[in-house]
Amino acid sequence: MIFRSPHADVAIPDVSYSSFILRHARERADQPVLIDGPSGRTLTIGQVAAGARRVAAGFARRGLAKGDVVAIYSPNLPEYALAFHGPITIGAIVTTANPLYTPDELRFQLNDTGAKYLVTIPLFLDKAREAARGTSVREIFVFGEAPPETNVATPFAALLANDGDAPAVSIDPDNDLAALPYSSGTSGRPKGVMLTHRNLVAVTCQVEAQANIDETWRTLGILPFFHIYGQAVLMNFPLYLGGLCVTMPRFDLAECLKLVQQYRLTHLYLVPPIVLALAKHPLVDQFDLSSVKLIGSGAAPLDENLQRACADRLKCLVTQGYGMTETSLACHTTPQDPAKIRSGSVGLTLTNMESKVVDVATGAELGVGERGEICVRGPNIMRGYWNDPEATARTIDPEGWLHTGDVGYGDADGY
Repeated sequence: MIFRSPHADVAIPDVSYSSFILRHARERADQPVLIDGPSGRTLTIGQVAAGARRVAAGFARRGLAKGDVVAIYSPNLPEYALAFHGPITIGAIVTTANPLYTPDELRFQLNDTGAKYLVTIPLFLDKAREAARGTSVREIFVFGEAPPETNVATPFAALLANDGDAPAVSIDPDNDLAALPYSSGTSGRPKGVMLTHRNLVAVTCQVEAQANIDETWRTLGILPFFHIYGQAVLMNFPLYLGGLCVTMPRFDLAECLKLVQQYRLTHLYLVPPIVLALAKHPLVDQFDLSSVKLIGSGAAPLDENLQRACADRLKCLVTQGYGMTETSLACHTTPQDPAKIRSGSVGLTLTNMESKVVDVATGAELGVGERGEICVRGPNIMRGYWNDPEATARTIDPEGWLHTGDVGYGDADGY
């Protein structure tokens, strides 16, 4: 049985990702969009768009060309958006690395992608330098103040020291890559997930069609921007839809609660361990969280009892969704209608997508209520794994179905 979204398909513009995400920057130029939680440092949408253009021009003057790779190795900061969208604007590819990586782990990703530039923070510079040694990295940039030693790293601000006149580059959204995050996939060592401009534009349109959010929403950048969940929902959706994201470089429950109270945040996108803390931790009672309208959980299954407990305590909707890096973010979301929330379910198939459940042993298509491997297809499915055609062939079959490796079932209503 094929499961489809109850929503009509949406049109997917044939445009580059950064131009799509930043398309409202001129009309909303003065609207604050990214705030550094610890310091209060604020970037408006106009500053992000102008900064991305200058970063693009700065990289171009250093020789970055279409198809080259820039790596970001940093915790969540407002300036992350500039480092991300600048290279993409001129057709380069951004690979984002886990800030908890050891030098060896980071070196693997730098070598695998052939990254030419690396952006990090001063605190991580020693690890970044060790990882970059012997790779194709030409120059390391650091957010904030560069270290006093010469020839060690370049301040990120140097990329902004121009008029923003970036070269015009022709981008083929269907085939040109925008992002190259790393995922272990269904198994094995981390693999580069090739996400095209169209993949990322598509998933933005698909989620927008089913999400009840507008320019008044305010969220917390608590999930790491290196991961597709934090990158798409917390960093890029506010740039596209309007709204505000307050960033946190690392998780701390008390700081998290303080920021929700201080900025009257409305939508929290979390993972189950944080949902557990909100449902059970006594510290929660010391803060006013009455502004929160919705908690969305992802990245791991959310127990239905925990889902209800959090909703009861915070008096808000608690939903969950399902996806993977290989789906550019999501493939299933829960309706934001209290009458349509089913605790323990990841919701309905995303618009423009199809889902099915197949027998793990035989691959035969199963029916309602029968457990098997979840398979999905749609315009947000990755192009494949970087430099790994065998893993790609194992994951995406000739008919375009992505085999997730996860077991589940669908009910008669498509949940």
